[in-house]
Amino acid sequence: MRTVRTFQKNLFKGDFKKKLFYWGKQFEEIIFLDSNHKEHLYQDYKAVLAVDAFTAIKSDDRNAFERLDEYQTKTKDWLFGYLSYDLKNDTEFITSENEDQLQFPELYFIQPKKIWLLKEDTLEAHYLNMVDDEIETDFESILKVDLPNIASQPFRFTPKWNKEEYVAKARQVLAHIQRGDIYEVNFCQEFFVDYAQINPHATFDHLNSVSKAPFSSFLKLEHYYALCASPERFLKKENQKLISQPIKGTARRSANPTEDEQLKFNLQNDPKEISENIMIVDLVRNDLSKTAEKKSVKVEELCKIYSYEQVHQMVSTITSQVKTDYSVAEILKSLFPMGSMTGAPKCSAMEIAESYESTKRGLYSGAIGYITPENDFDFNVVIRTLLYNSEKNYLSYMVGSALTSLANPEQEYEECLVKGKALQYVVNATIVTEE
Repeated sequence: MRTVRTFQKNLFKGDFKKKLFYWGKQFEEIIFLDSNHKEHLYQDYKAVLAVDAFTAIKSDDRNAFERLDEYQTKTKDWLFGYLSYDLKNDTEFITSENEDQLQFPELYFIQPKKIWLLKEDTLEAHYLNMVDDEIETDFESILKVDLPNIASQPFRFTPKWNKEEYVAKARQVLAHIQRGDIYEVNFCQEFFVDYAQINPHATFDHLNSVSKAPFSSFLKLEHYYALCASPERFLKKENQKLISQPIKGTARRSANPTEDEQLKFNLQNDPKEISENIMIVDLVRNDLSKTAEKKSVKVEELCKIYSYEQVHQMVSTITSQVKTDYSVAEILKSLFPMGSMTGAPKCSAMEIAESYESTKRGLYSGAIGYITPENDFDFNVVIRTLLYNSEKNYLSYMVGSALTSLANPEQEYEECLVKGKALQYVVNATIVTEE
């Protein structure tokens, strides 16, 4: 079904990854994944590009996972796409009635005609047989791509809530925690620009160079764009092994090395951040146990600090051996949405978050990734992400923080601003000057 061609590293050098990304701009459907050379457990590829849909599936939140299962069974091929957060309505009895200006479909996957897998020392082209005669000419075209120049264009993001509104809502959420309704909830807010016209490729290129996150992704499906600088993996499957790597705990970086080390030390020893992380580890252990072989759920890393360009993050790694009788869609559904973006207990936390948030999360808090013909997969968590509807010229990002009994609403608001800093910066500093 696919022709595979391997190119050795001596044939592609320098800015090849960036050229590959810009070469993909010509296609209507694009998914680009970039690990940014970050050291992270269970990382396979330096970069992946999938373009030009042969077939596709879109779904709302009704029976979406079942439809994905049918689609995957039928194609038996590579699939690339996303799962939106509001597929929670397909896993629990919850509805979404908050404002939705972006209007992304809840699930969208393509079967690409052309896939490029960039590894440490090789490059692989996986082309459907109908287009395999284009591999060599496409490779030569990638090498000849001229990278664009960029200049600045300012945008002003508007928050859905001002600080006082956020703090008031956060205190209402904290009242639920104090009553014992929940232990923790990820509480999110939106920043947006109306009538925005951006160059998505140039903006993502800049965001990616600023953030250098290990689970970065660029997605274009029709007029829906995601420009994602995610540091977090949702779920990966290697043979029968499942790997989840939730993040809970964030601290800003400093240009001063001494201060930066102190910030890292403070995060590593912060009782609130540690308790948040451990709560989600327990939630993920429980979710993994739904499909796991007996006694196979393990915590491989607990509260480890990873440092990225913009922030320090506290990451845990939990694994299991999944039973062989579960399909890809069933596995994804059993853990979706990811615990780091919900809270604990999961269903109650989602209901409470839904009732106090004003924006439908959509793809934010969802997952972008791929499924292989061998039923393996890898999906990130859609955070630190610009979402853009080019038909409506609506640009948006959401940020959230975990509220526990120890949370200070003013400090949580400041954490949200830290998380959104890189997103605002790249939009206000990047536009392509020549097409």
